[in-house]
Amino acid sequence: MSLSHITVRGAREHNLKGFDIELPREKLIVITGLSGSGKSSLAFDTIYAEGQRRYVESLSAYARQFLEMMQKPDVEHIDGLSPAISIEQKTTSRNPRSTVATVTEIWDYMRLLWARVGVPYSPATGLPIEAQTVSNMVDRVMALPEGTRLYLLAPVVRGRKGEYRKELAEWQKAGYTRVRIDGELYQIEDAPALDKKYKHDIEVVVDRIAVKDGIQTRLADSFEQALKLAEGLAYADLADKTVAEVMGPSTSSGRAEGGSETSPAQPEPVEGRAQGKNLKGAGLPPNRIVFSEKFACPVSGFTIEEIEPRLFSFNAPQGACPACDGLGEKLLFDPQLVVPNEALTLKQGAIVPWAKSNPPSPYYMQVLSSLAAHFGFDLTTPWHDLPKEVRIVILYGTAGAPVPLTFKDGRKEYTVTKPFEGVIGNLNRRMIQTDSAWMREELSKFQTAQPCEVCDGKRLKPEALSVKIAGSDIADAARLSVADAFAWFGALEGKLTSQQQQIAKAILKEINERLGFLNNVGLDYLNLDRTSGTLSGGESQRIRLASQIGSGLSGVLYVLDEPSIGLHQRDNDRLLETLKRLRDLGNTVIVVEHDEDAIRTADHVVDLGPGAGVHGGEVVAEGTLKQVLKSKTSLTAQYLNGTRRIEVPETRRKGNGHFVTVENARANNLTGVTAKFPLGTFCCVTGVSGSGKSSLTLDTLHAAAARTLNGARVIAGPHDRVTGLEMCDKVIEIDQSPIGRTPRSNPATYTGAFTQIRDWFAGLPESEARGYKPGRFSFNVKGGRCEACQGDGLIKIEMHFLPDVYVTCEECHGKRYNRETLEVKFKGHSIADVLDMTIEDAEEFFKAVPPIRDKMHMLNEVGLGYVKVGQQATTLSGGEAQRVKLAKELARRSTGQTLYILDEPTTGLHFEDVRKLLEVLHRLVDQGNSVVVIEHNLDVIKTADWIIDLGPEGGVRGGEIIAAGTPEQIVKEPRSFTGHYLKPLLDVRQ
Repeated sequence: MSLSHITVRGAREHNLKGFDIELPREKLIVITGLSGSGKSSLAFDTIYAEGQRRYVESLSAYARQFLEMMQKPDVEHIDGLSPAISIEQKTTSRNPRSTVATVTEIWDYMRLLWARVGVPYSPATGLPIEAQTVSNMVDRVMALPEGTRLYLLAPVVRGRKGEYRKELAEWQKAGYTRVRIDGELYQIEDAPALDKKYKHDIEVVVDRIAVKDGIQTRLADSFEQALKLAEGLAYADLADKTVAEVMGPSTSSGRAEGGSETSPAQPEPVEGRAQGKNLKGAGLPPNRIVFSEKFACPVSGFTIEEIEPRLFSFNAPQGACPACDGLGEKLLFDPQLVVPNEALTLKQGAIVPWAKSNPPSPYYMQVLSSLAAHFGFDLTTPWHDLPKEVRIVILYGTAGAPVPLTFKDGRKEYTVTKPFEGVIGNLNRRMIQTDSAWMREELSKFQTAQPCEVCDGKRLKPEALSVKIAGSDIADAARLSVADAFAWFGALEGKLTSQQQQIAKAILKEINERLGFLNNVGLDYLNLDRTSGTLSGGESQRIRLASQIGSGLSGVLYVLDEPSIGLHQRDNDRLLETLKRLRDLGNTVIVVEHDEDAIRTADHVVDLGPGAGVHGGEVVAEGTLKQVLKSKTSLTAQYLNGTRRIEVPETRRKGNGHFVTVENARANNLTGVTAKFPLGTFCCVTGVSGSGKSSLTLDTLHAAAARTLNGARVIAGPHDRVTGLEMCDKVIEIDQSPIGRTPRSNPATYTGAFTQIRDWFAGLPESEARGYKPGRFSFNVKGGRCEACQGDGLIKIEMHFLPDVYVTCEECHGKRYNRETLEVKFKGHSIADVLDMTIEDAEEFFKAVPPIRDKMHMLNEVGLGYVKVGQQATTLSGGEAQRVKLAKELARRSTGQTLYILDEPTTGLHFEDVRKLLEVLHRLVDQGNSVVVIEHNLDVIKTADWIIDLGPEGGVRGGEIIAAGTPEQIVKEPRSFTGHYLKPLLDVRQ
């Protein structure tokens, strides 16, 4: 068997029809076809799953139990496989501690760079901090008032786990008698046994001294011993006074700025510390002076114990800002959420958390009445008309000044004179005092994340931020975009001394390589400190792609899922160059993709179809692009060679004459733009990746419209105002998030059709005779479901170091319901049969039941007729999930005044699927509704009535409106990249 091909025999996973296929190795292979035709089933569930499974099976049984084993795919045989790596659309991490820099390992190299080359500066003087000699230390102690008693300590263990029995014995053997362990003094022989699972601080008592003339030599000897024991560190703890009392407040304040971590009073579990939940001892103890052979400011006493990479980690207690635990932000009560509708009066419930307390409390209204009487305002005045001073008092209290508050208790009335804590003070107190998880969840709805006021969102403690390279601390460098960081680090070597250059050379090479890869896959606009949870699926996938290129592996099978998602056509070329480079390293690259440029660039194309779902799962055409284009049955070929195409409309809609206008939008990188969205049109928001499309459309327009029209409690991005919303009755957003994360969720449950199907079955004569209610037909609760498998239809058998095995339930044979429930039938079909129908069959089956039929019809309209009614949500592709959401919204009764906002609805869609989707969206506009779409797909953009094009670049070089108008007007704007790529498509019509 030659290893020139990957040979797949009898692929039957999901809807695949048992075909055989040979794919050339070390080539760029694109698998395309209609959404639901079986592309992911072939690429991920068959080829990748088997490659990964075989690699994991080569490991020991012990190692395998820690790894997630892939299911053996339903395939007869696969030859020529390599170890496989999949790069999917799933977001890298939702952890708020994960950033672009940490995911790409750039942060780890930056930490090393600042630790080895960085120069610490004193916050007090702004001057570089120099190392202290023993003589400096002696002089510092001798400057204390005569008679001052102190302990000289060697901090031998600082925040590390272990038992340290052997070390304690060695220190005792060396002649030391006392130690301080976790803040408590012990004779060494009486030291407690330490738990090795906890972190500990241990200081050896080297000397006890009273300051007086003549002890300098003894003090110098003691310092030398302490520095030797603790690798250059020593503590002087005053026995009975604070440093401020001895040296005066100025020294104390200087010390406090550079306070270092102290010993916790009690041992703390490692989990709490590692996650930054409880950074005890943040700041220097008031009675401690720190001496270091390395870094200390002689003026303020600001000292850095050690400059190690962990000092720059916001995930470790040694480096994290103690105020925000290294998150860079805090959850604070937001006045915009507390008073979401400023047109309401206090009497009408403008203060939502007080108005909606459960049960409603007369106490809050009595408080507001007392304040109104005292400050002279009216409870029937709208919130935005109240004087600013009054609003501040209501929200933030009277700052300690007492006010008379009158309360009624039954028939009695009494007055209490005391300070008023304010609404936000009241919410803070209730959040701290409550033990109820439900109450915390309710109160958290009025909170938003705001930058930490101590570290200014930089996440690190003052010691870490005092270390700088070329005038920048590590957080300043992380706030740069990839493009700016690439330039900054590229020029850094010339700003270093020759010694620093020797140290930094290897580190800078690693950082610059990674930044170069990110730059090459079109992510130059991302800031390094941007959290992973805010990245789109395409962005996080390209970050992982960049890190894989950085690894330099060859002979690997890479399987990618639509890496072009979220990419402007201009950036697509760079992505394709990256994929070719991955191939040229000697890897096989399989890409599931619909992008025309990607298909034309591929060495080998596989087109699956001819339809989707049960109508797909076959190879329609395969081979080089030339071979595929000759196929008569391939829909892809027909769109590529121009025999089929999405037509450009003959005329553009003018709209209904009204506009929704966003004025002076400043969210993220927007530069105070004012955008007019014409109502009654199909409007596209376009621009290169990172130009500000989502900031304008989702963060500002949708959030403001949702607050005004839907009463949503969301914060809109900074802007002056949004006008014209009175012409709309509601706003509906359809984004890319999944419809469900469990196998129990399916299209029927998500759209609400399953509730109506259960009601219909419960209303059948057989059900009424048996007394069955709708709950009988749910597989989520006891009653009608099969209890052997608890309504799953499958039983999971745990196999430990082998993959878990799922077997069909013997009791219900996979039907999920018990025998009695399945005896209730409509037209000869049980509810299990209905769930197993395709949506197009279900539409015909329920044609006499309008509520169910209409939902099935809308799912069919958006191109999901092949999906089964009860198909698990976890098996739906990204494009399918988004179209289920679209169908749910479209099934609602249209008023002709709805504003629809969609975020890249063509994600995962084939040319033919895009055509069907556009028919649905344009029909919505024809009914009088307004559709705003964020889109890169040129087939969608060319059909738009109005385009708002942002740019010119991404990130800080974007955020402007380059052009606004019809597609014909956009192509005339020389600065518009969208216009440049759109022009050839409009020329085809002419």
